[in-house]
Amino acid sequence: MMRGAGNEWANGNDMKECGRGVTVWLLTTIASISAAAADLQRREADWPLYGHNYANHRFSPLRQIHRDNVTRLRLAWRYTTDKRGSFQTSPIVQNDVLYLTTPLNDVIALDAESGTELWRYRHRRRKDHSLCCGPANRGPAVAHGKVYTVTVDVRLLALDRATGKVLWDTPMAIPDAGHAEPLQAVSGIGELQGARVTGHSGYGANMAPQVVGEKILAGVTGAGYGLHLELEQRNGRTTVGGLSGGSHGLRGFLAAYDAHTGTELWRWYSVPEQGWEGEMAAATAYGVPMQRDPTGEREALARHRDSWRHGGGSIWTTPAVDTELGLIYLGTGNPAPQMADTTRPGDNLYTVSLVALELETGRLRWHYQQVPHDRWGYDVASPPVLFELELGGNTVKAVGQASKLGWFFVHDRQSGRLLFRSQAFVPQENLFAAPTDKGTRIAPSTFGAVSWSPTAYHPDLKTIFIAAIHQPSWFYSRPLEPSPGRPWTHVSFFLPAAEESWGALTAVQLPDGAIRWQQRTPEPLVGGVLATAGGLIFTGQGNGRFIAADTETGRELWHYQAPYGVNAPPISYAVNNRQYVAVAAGGNALFGYATGDLVLAFTLDGNSNAQ
Repeated sequence: MMRGAGNEWANGNDMKECGRGVTVWLLTTIASISAAAADLQRREADWPLYGHNYANHRFSPLRQIHRDNVTRLRLAWRYTTDKRGSFQTSPIVQNDVLYLTTPLNDVIALDAESGTELWRYRHRRRKDHSLCCGPANRGPAVAHGKVYTVTVDVRLLALDRATGKVLWDTPMAIPDAGHAEPLQAVSGIGELQGARVTGHSGYGANMAPQVVGEKILAGVTGAGYGLHLELEQRNGRTTVGGLSGGSHGLRGFLAAYDAHTGTELWRWYSVPEQGWEGEMAAATAYGVPMQRDPTGEREALARHRDSWRHGGGSIWTTPAVDTELGLIYLGTGNPAPQMADTTRPGDNLYTVSLVALELETGRLRWHYQQVPHDRWGYDVASPPVLFELELGGNTVKAVGQASKLGWFFVHDRQSGRLLFRSQAFVPQENLFAAPTDKGTRIAPSTFGAVSWSPTAYHPDLKTIFIAAIHQPSWFYSRPLEPSPGRPWTHVSFFLPAAEESWGALTAVQLPDGAIRWQQRTPEPLVGGVLATAGGLIFTGQGNGRFIAADTETGRELWHYQAPYGVNAPPISYAVNNRQYVAVAAGGNALFGYATGDLVLAFTLDGNSNAQ
């Protein structure tokens, strides 16, 4: 009896202990699920990276603002930066704080709900050097309690996330390295009389850095920028040219830095010391013939074996990252000298290429050169995008890029093999035609079908949205007579054609690359696209019009009229369960769009106090 009673007591106690264990397990599990749900909600509410994710999708899963209620979208707040100039920032939003950069590199933290300034870093250049590539900056990166940014005087800065105080400051290169293209070189060219220099080759930096683990990735621009001139008769738009002779150009590079100290970990140059001449093929890798003289280039190689030292290949845009493969994907700029090619024979590897680098070492894994021996300024400038495709019953990890040529290129992410090109989304005329004394009409021109503007990828619709440009130009080449102090032998330059130009908001479906729909806009589109789960895409125009369109048709559903060009990438985020869409409105001088200094945020029914 006693033993039985004792066993009953013991079993009952075990049952109680078991019940307590189950309760604790349930509570722990519920807490874990709740924490995971809260973390997911937080991540969906934020805009944590330049492209929202490492794949550069620029897609927001938020759906509070959707195609049926977007007409209720109103201004929530506006912030004036007091820094006028081409305004290209893509803000970062984390934990209800919005971080942005301005022209000439101020960094600002705002309350993401009200637009109230929390702190501001005011940048001072160490040397008042002439800017290679304009004042624009494409945005910050935020991680490890720091805000990272690159500057026009080629520095990588880390600021304290809470205060904006400088924590470290790493020089990336010497700002006034190399030789700038002078206006005097083209003094005898009638079409260029009365021009004003707005840019030239020389190191700068304007890309939004990318933080991956303990590394921060940043690259330099201006390595092959060429001679940028403003002509009054061209309605404020820029004319672009290049000079042979005079050793114009620098070597572009991407580098990885320690995210905690700013110490450089590795550097990859976009023009190698050996093998930069390539195969000198008479056609592109995708079979389009090119007007070049491989035999003449081989003969010239003996006289210009050091061309790699001035080879160009700027890094304009933020890489995409595949953390599983350990690879980063980026585009490279045009070779130097820009357009004038007599002193740089060969393919000019690895310029105008999509490349994959190993994240840990910076070693080149593969490259795909869209334009060998580029003469047209067809940089691989728009950020690469990562996605998966179903091809032949197999799932393929792919990388795509919206080119200046007017095609969306899609590659196998591991090998670089070209899978397909999309249909052309802008008119193509005299592609790869040589310049002439009287001018050759070319479309797309150096302004591209897509410039630096990021695309957006909708993962459910399997669709890429592209903000494109149709701006035909005349391409000229003239010999110059060298003399002491004037070593230039040739000048090549583009002049925008005096005819209608326009933009093309385009949806390209995958995996076949067919154009799903296209909507024309009255001016070339520069700035980028945002897609959302609410069935909307947002983009801005140079005339100040900021629009929301239906993802299924491209039909405009809503717009806001800003006083300046809206030529920056929009983002979306949420604060206190309320969705916002934000964008910089500061124009673009290259296209003659009115420049300003505004950041705008919109939400449903807005704020009656906002103006």
